Amino acid sequence: MPSFDIVSKVNQQEVKNAIDQVKREIMTRYDFKGTDSEIDLKNQSEIYIESATHERLNALFQVLQEKFIKRNISLKFLDPKNIEEGSKGRAKQTINLKSGVDKENSKLIISKIKELDIKQITPSYQSDLIRVTAKKRDDLQNVIAALKSAELPIHLEFENFRD
Repeated sequence: MPSFDIVSKVNQQEVKNAIDQVKREIMTRYDFKGTDSEIDLKNQSEIYIESATHERLNALFQVLQEKFIKRNISLKFLDPKNIEEGSKGRAKQTINLKSGVDKENSKLIISKIKELDIKQITPSYQSDLIRVTAKKRDDLQNVIAALKSAELPIHLEFENFRD
């Protein structure tokens, strides 16, 4: 039976490249001079940013978003936490990188698939992905097209398409 997997994975190498570009840009931009702004990738799932003021921190986050867009990384992977006060009035923030399909989002995706009302399609949740099987390949292609056009809170990729 034809099947495919719905996953949400961030490309770690592209994230590293985007952060390196941000580091280079904050070293050369005039509005970041003297702010000692920092950006670091911690344990593959957290981005740590710090700057002298809230305004510079927001500008740093905006530069990060621009670099993500240029490298074709969806902004839906970013999950910014609250801005915290650091020592000497500095501002810092942790941004989590969301990857994988969690239970809440899987329920939403499966309900979207069932709303299509295509017979003989069976979506099943498996740890961090959703496997969709059907009798016809065309039905699977219709599901992919419908999910691509749907507004969902996470970025979706479709892989392991098998006949």
